[in-house]
Amino acid sequence: MPPKRKRTNAEKARHYLSGGGVLREDSDDELGVEDHPWEFIYDNTRGKDGSQQIVGARMGTFECYVGDTVLLKAPAGNEAWVAMIYDLSEGEIEDEDGDMITEKKATMLWFSSEKEIRSKNKRTDFLQNELYITANFDENPLTTINGRARVVSKGVFDKLYPTGKVLRQSKDYGKIFVCRRGANARTATYTDEFIWEDLYNGQKDLQRLADLVETQTVKTRKRRAVKTRDLDDFVQEDEDGSGPTTPRKKRKVGSGAPTPSKAKAQTPRKLMTPTHKRIITKRALEFTPLGTRVLSPNQLQASPYQIARSTLHVSAVPHALPCRETEFEMVQSHLEAAITAGTGSCIYISGTPGTGKTATVREVVASLQAAVADEQLDDFYFVEINGMKVTDPHQSYSLLWEALKGDRVSSAHALELLEQEFTTPSPRRVPCVVLMDELDQLVTRNQGVMYNFFNWPQLRHSRLIVLAVANTMDLPERTLSNKISSRLGLTRITFPGYTHTQLMTIIQSRLEGVGAVIVESDAIQFASRKVAAVSGDARRALDICRRAVEIAEQEETESSASIDPGKENLPPDTPSKTPGRHKPTPQESTAGIDKRKGIVTIATIRRAINEATSTPLAAYLRALPLSNKLFLSALLARLRRTGITESTLADVADEALRMARTLLSKPVQEFLITPPPTLVQDEGIGDVSGDAHATPGKRGRPATKKDMERVARVLGLGAAGRELAEAGIVGLESRCGERVGRIRLGVSDDAVREALREDEESAGLGF
Repeated sequence: MPPKRKRTNAEKARHYLSGGGVLREDSDDELGVEDHPWEFIYDNTRGKDGSQQIVGARMGTFECYVGDTVLLKAPAGNEAWVAMIYDLSEGEIEDEDGDMITEKKATMLWFSSEKEIRSKNKRTDFLQNELYITANFDENPLTTINGRARVVSKGVFDKLYPTGKVLRQSKDYGKIFVCRRGANARTATYTDEFIWEDLYNGQKDLQRLADLVETQTVKTRKRRAVKTRDLDDFVQEDEDGSGPTTPRKKRKVGSGAPTPSKAKAQTPRKLMTPTHKRIITKRALEFTPLGTRVLSPNQLQASPYQIARSTLHVSAVPHALPCRETEFEMVQSHLEAAITAGTGSCIYISGTPGTGKTATVREVVASLQAAVADEQLDDFYFVEINGMKVTDPHQSYSLLWEALKGDRVSSAHALELLEQEFTTPSPRRVPCVVLMDELDQLVTRNQGVMYNFFNWPQLRHSRLIVLAVANTMDLPERTLSNKISSRLGLTRITFPGYTHTQLMTIIQSRLEGVGAVIVESDAIQFASRKVAAVSGDARRALDICRRAVEIAEQEETESSASIDPGKENLPPDTPSKTPGRHKPTPQESTAGIDKRKGIVTIATIRRAINEATSTPLAAYLRALPLSNKLFLSALLARLRRTGITESTLADVADEALRMARTLLSKPVQEFLITPPPTLVQDEGIGDVSGDAHATPGKRGRPATKKDMERVARVLGLGAAGRELAEAGIVGLESRCGERVGRIRLGVSDDAVREALREDEESAGLGF
């Protein structure tokens, strides 16, 4: 038989948090196997208004009354919860179909076992069957009751069972418990020891019992102000030779190999061989770890450009989130209040992309988890569901169940398990915080995923806290139905776009660790104002500055290479007899030119913005020859003048000729509307008046320069049209006659104008 696999730490934690009930084998022995309806038991006396008071409930032959101790069904099959009936009532709930039905329920005053107290300061003198009375109230359906329990003091239990063990054949097996203290499971505080029979004798003592626990225990943990300490406090400074001093003990950060204690020290093992010779195994070598030294990023990265590029990257996690203190406090206060109260809640967070919504939530959760580690806050689960990372919105059920229980199941099965989990009463269920990012990607046709995630926090046993993050403020009213938007609640937090001053603060905080000044303050302000005027996206501002740093680094590298190309290509350094006639070397001539190379200026930021806003189509259009740009300009002019999307090649050629004649661009005059000399010679044109560009005159008259310019034609338009058609920029109809072929623009005219508007070669073409 193979050895039993040991549980991992995560499996132990989940088993620890999911348990806590008392063991019980025959949980339904008192209620029987038949499913009878529950009925209320009323008092014989009537009130002034003629109503009767509910004193108990009955299901078949099983009866329970207010003040009785009962057992309730637990999620685990062989466990049950123990509670006292505080009150009985009747109310309306919504079933799976959305209809309102009447449900009989009971208000329970819970007992707690020692397994439910997770603090390190809990008492260790507990008995095997001891329970602690708490001041926690909860409403549960009567259908969760499956038996009656008995609570006695330690003295009564010792008299009934002197050996301390209850026989399996006894009717009290798994149903009798000892209670001698009250406790608060969250804060691990206890009341003074008491005798159960002296403190509780019936229904009239229920409120006195709850008041005793509340007054003698601490309800919630008090949050302590976390003192921020600099990393320099943990770094041991180098010794100087000023004189002998007493070494000060420094705290070590994350020591990976602690000093072994004597209790855990390995002793030599003595083994016996078949020849009865002793073999003593040597003790393993032990190393005393040295003091941990924290290295700064400046010592790990070579140049300040590398440090700036790494800190300006959007994936870099900063030490703090500047300019989001108000939103941080709002999210933290709502989350902390919901976790402390143990109730479900929905929080809707909206804002444009790049305004720090997800980063702020993660920072809040990290601070709350640090408070849990310091035992200042109750434990909670955290799971992040990103709509852009799941292939199907229904996978959210599987992710949530895996985070709660550690089991990976299908989406349909996970939905059934989650419904059962959140509707089953549990006095020690750990709160769960769910971050639903990119909420608009999780919307389905019937909106079932959104309905379930927003409906579960409304259930009284769920303790589910949902943080819904979306880019639009009116997504619930615009996309979701009324029954879903109403369950979302009124807790909504809006993240506005960053202003230019806030963007400057963010960028400057990222560049604080860079040793040299490689980004000018004017450049940071220019980039911040450009981004703030459009969207206020911090990620876009960081990307622009990061690209500007890369451009500056490339310019600095090229500048240093041109200044110092190598001494093998330089003339020998011989002294000159006439120092006044000394010619400067290449190093001396370029040393005073553009000393600002390697510094991010406003021009560098503008170049980075052009690259960031440029598309592949714009880059292709800027790289086209001049004839292709003139062809597009003529086509756009025809479209603007006629309003018809289609034109013929003849119309475009004539329009290009008119535009070329009126332009003052020298490249257009020299290369597009003047025939080359080879074309003149092929047509039999000699040197007329010494002008090589002359063309034949009318009726044999000598050609003049004026006649030459009037008969010129635009060259290369046919090849330009074919090249643009092959690239998909225009659609060209192929016919026998080229001039009658129809042509139309294949891309947006605004995209062409935007790409060629600031092109130097296209100046004057009407873009």
